[in-house]
Amino acid sequence: MRRLAEAKARAVMGRATERPVLGADTVVVVDGEILGKPADGRDAARMLRMLAGRTHQVMTGVVLAHEPADAGPDLKPGPCDSRLAVTTVEFARLTDQEIDWYVASGEPFDKAGAYAIQGLASRFVTRIEGSYSNVVGLPVAVVYELCARAGLLLS
Repeated sequence: MRRLAEAKARAVMGRATERPVLGADTVVVVDGEILGKPADGRDAARMLRMLAGRTHQVMTGVVLAHEPADAGPDLKPGPCDSRLAVTTVEFARLTDQEIDWYVASGEPFDKAGAYAIQGLASRFVTRIEGSYSNVVGLPVAVVYELCARAGLLLS
């Protein structure tokens, strides 16, 4: 996740070198299997069945890339600072009808693990340990920490 987050940040940095760039990538992990975004409705239903009645981890790699003030075109890219946020989420048991309803809502698509905790899937979450904003998509406290360490916050 950190490697992909850094690649995303560096890709943008090539076009915006004067500004810090944040990159992030999120996955859901259950029993050692990484769940990214579902390919289609069948894949979304498969993922939801894996999560039903169990706990899983939401992991987000966050990278802050920035160029030194005196960087020229011949210098290597500037430093990156990174963190990994991990949140444990527990799902209720789900019936086939609940899974079918949720997939039909369209919400699972473009979401790691095929669910959005801030949306309709909130009714399936029975417990969370860690950062809620990480599960939504970006761990805000981690971003704040990276920005503070880079001296990017106003005092």
